[in-house]
Amino acid sequence: MSETPLTGPGDAEQPDFDEMTRDIAEVPAVEVIVTVAVNLMSAAAVKLGLTEEGDKYKDLDEARKLVTALAGLLDASATEISSFHAAPLRDGLKSLQLAFREASIVPDEPGQGPGEKYTGPVYG
Repeated sequence: MSETPLTGPGDAEQPDFDEMTRDIAEVPAVEVIVTVAVNLMSAAAVKLGLTEEGDKYKDLDEARKLVTALAGLLDASATEISSFHAAPLRDGLKSLQLAFREASIVPDEPGQGPGEKYTGPVYG
């Protein structure tokens, strides 16, 4: 009777870092920036309670950090990505900033909300 050898966590196939490096080398910088921005937007929406799960994952402190990071990324990359990419990202950022203000028990003053040091005051 033959036994199947036990496998441990170190026995899993290791990622091929050379292949991963080649793959990322082929991705244009604009695509990387946009992908990161979309991920930040998605995470912020979850932390603002804007998903189907609603308040289950709501955490305004975390949302503030994510929205601020998104605003900083968009501010820093504004001259690097075209308005074709930047415009919808800026619109999404503004929507998240307004959603944050609405979700806050004590809303920040205009200009003091998440990311507004990069975008300026946001009004509805």
